Amino acid sequence: MSRVGSRNSNPIFKLLMGCSALAGGFSFAHPALAQEQIETVIVTAEKRSENVQNVPIAITAFSGAAIQDKGIGDLHGLSNLTPNVNLDSGAPFSGDSSVLSASIRGIGQDDFAFNLDPGVGVYVDGVYLARTIGANVDLLDVQRIEVLKGPQGTLFGRNTIGGAISIVTRDPGDKFMVQAQVTGGSFNRRDVALTTDIPISDSVRTSLTFQSVERDGYQRVVPYNNTAGYTFDPVSPDVATPYEFNNRLGGQDHQSLRGKLVWDANQNFNVMVTADWTHEDQSSIPNTVLQVFPNTPGAAGSIAGLYTACLAGATIGQLCSLPRANGWPPGPGLPPLDTEPNLVPINPQTTQAQLATGSIDTTYANGINYAKYDSEGASVTLTDNLGNDMTLKSITSYRHITWNIGEDLDGSADHGDLLEVSDKQQQQQFTEELQVVGTAFDSRLSYVGGLYYFYENGFVHDWVPFDGGLLAVEDSDLNNLRTSSYAVYGHADYKVTDQIGLTVGARYSIENKFFTGGQQDLNGLSYKASGCYPPTAPATTIVPLGTPFGNGQTVTASTTCQNFLQFPDPNHPFKYFPAGSDSREFDEFTPTVGAQYHVTEDAMAYFSWSKGFKSGGWTTRLSDPINDPKLAEFNPEKAETYEVGLKSEWFDSTLQTNAALFYTDYSNIQLNEQVGASPVLKNLGDADIYGGELEAQALFGAGFSAHAALGYIDAYYTSLDPSVHPNPPDPFSDITLHSKLPKTPMWKINVNPEWDHDLGNGQALQAQVSYTHTSSMYNDSLNTPLLKRPSLDLIDASVRFSFADDKYSVAVGGTNLTDRRYITVGSVNYAAGFVDGTYSPPAEWYARFDIKM
Repeated sequence: MSRVGSRNSNPIFKLLMGCSALAGGFSFAHPALAQEQIETVIVTAEKRSENVQNVPIAITAFSGAAIQDKGIGDLHGLSNLTPNVNLDSGAPFSGDSSVLSASIRGIGQDDFAFNLDPGVGVYVDGVYLARTIGANVDLLDVQRIEVLKGPQGTLFGRNTIGGAISIVTRDPGDKFMVQAQVTGGSFNRRDVALTTDIPISDSVRTSLTFQSVERDGYQRVVPYNNTAGYTFDPVSPDVATPYEFNNRLGGQDHQSLRGKLVWDANQNFNVMVTADWTHEDQSSIPNTVLQVFPNTPGAAGSIAGLYTACLAGATIGQLCSLPRANGWPPGPGLPPLDTEPNLVPINPQTTQAQLATGSIDTTYANGINYAKYDSEGASVTLTDNLGNDMTLKSITSYRHITWNIGEDLDGSADHGDLLEVSDKQQQQQFTEELQVVGTAFDSRLSYVGGLYYFYENGFVHDWVPFDGGLLAVEDSDLNNLRTSSYAVYGHADYKVTDQIGLTVGARYSIENKFFTGGQQDLNGLSYKASGCYPPTAPATTIVPLGTPFGNGQTVTASTTCQNFLQFPDPNHPFKYFPAGSDSREFDEFTPTVGAQYHVTEDAMAYFSWSKGFKSGGWTTRLSDPINDPKLAEFNPEKAETYEVGLKSEWFDSTLQTNAALFYTDYSNIQLNEQVGASPVLKNLGDADIYGGELEAQALFGAGFSAHAALGYIDAYYTSLDPSVHPNPPDPFSDITLHSKLPKTPMWKINVNPEWDHDLGNGQALQAQVSYTHTSSMYNDSLNTPLLKRPSLDLIDASVRFSFADDKYSVAVGGTNLTDRRYITVGSVNYAAGFVDGTYSPPAEWYARFDIKM
């Protein structure tokens, strides 16, 4: 890859321009003097409790009360309120809203596969959630959430290259308490939550929280009016048994339970035990066919073209004349395509008309659609005050995930099998972290040191039949991955004077990974299309003796079709990966350096430089056999960020403004490249990222307050592999040098005014409105125009009435009140012939009743 210069590669120039852009942002907050003061927010972003205004990191923090007042139920709901942060529920062909596609400052991960690591780390009570599956967690009894922006490679480590999201749950109180909440709303919404604090003694406190979320989907499956007389091949059972179908897509049905015990053994020793359980059994996320590609049977890897050619009576080896694979485990087979001329062909004129209903809220797709997720986890945190201003902490955790999804992406009726996906994954993880936190030299030095261990293993089992089963991707339980990671880290802040502080930190990580690849094509497309079938047949069926193939080999009388087509595993003739496992070791050094200058007691300027990395690994998705697993490898991606910021409070703490400017050198970016039918992850580009953020909070008096946030980011590729940026360009992609990174709008503006009014007699009224403007952005790395998200203006609002000194309250609110609809996730599969997308929910209302005793 050749590195191409940016449009203006001078970082100083960009930072100055960013300052000019942000300067105008201060004008919206000029509050009058008031008696109230903005509440101090304590965070643990640096592994110790600090006022957020004294932490030299760009942080957006939310209290549990603010989250509830805004009607936010999961992490995705924080997206509009946080500058330069995008949090989507669901990922391409994941089918599940529990999957979190998180991106901070242009860096993240938009894939759910077990072999791919996230770019934004999510932590709950200090425990890392290693998978994007389930990371869109319910915000259950939360004390606060901290969104840390920029690489957090020193204190948080691997896979926090974009940033980290730390969820801190509420500790049990020392008095008995019960709080219940019931919510109803659009699409037959019916949510119930119950929290109770049960103190056992003066030193032992417990809490238990349960939540159930249920609602119908907003996309309906409607009957298909088959006026053209087309037929559809039914699919047989997928990786889940039995076959499951819902008549509404985009619904929710999940329950969560969390327990917490805190034991203050003595003044110096504390034990915290947490356990959680989540069960999800709901429909898949909605899907709309956006475009069907032209019939191009000559195009490389065009399964859609082969399928349509077979229907038209073409002879392509033995592909059209042999039965096709049908389900997993393999069924008796579907009839040969050349015997079924009435199947729906894949071309824009016919298929689009037959598969598109004309409404994004209806579909003909009555194939598999479900999302099932079960997770269990537990952690034990021991805190020991060793004296001399030193504390030792141990965090031990175990988590387990089982995940099953099925999604009908082709829009066809009668269980038509043009493009359906089912996936099963299991994962378990164990972590152990030891921390030493303390101060020295009359508290001029604050330090954190630690050791960290992480272990996980699991598998992926896919069943993805393409275009009538011509390609039948399946990997049983052969796709296995195991990871062990070790790290040592240290971080110190030293006050040179009362005004000047210095920060230095570093982390050294070692990671060992083991992988067994198992993807295979049960239909044997390569064999049948070549005319060399079955795999044990002699290669001389299609080529003469002496024909060269592979790495300097020639066809002999004993050369089989499997040998000639180079399928490497003798015991699995349809498998793309060679037998055995592969291993890799990564070691990374991620330092940070910073300086702070306290201009006044209420204003701190800071500079920081930090590095982060996202782990390497192997792709599990191939379209052709390989003889060496190293051909499926990808390397870690890395980020190096420079940041300057100013945190300040004004007018007797009635106005708070925090601003930051940053530049990131983002290299070795892991991108999905569509190779045939498979999205294959590779290191395919580098990027420059420039941006800035401004957040302001103001109290105006008389109960009026406002929060405003402004984010600006210019994130673009500076180099791309020719396979992603071909010449001539790809007609279905807008990607070029200087194209934008996905999920990264140039501007995001949020204004959130609020009015709190004391009505007397223990009654109060609260009203708030949230307006968010977001620039257009691409939803995928290839900048596919069909998947582009337009510029948006979104409005949410709520009114809350409380009485009996807040023991009871009623709230009514609405989300997306302007009813803007836009694509949140989508996928492109040139070979299969489809572009699919998921549209956001329409305008919704809710009503909530709370009682606290």
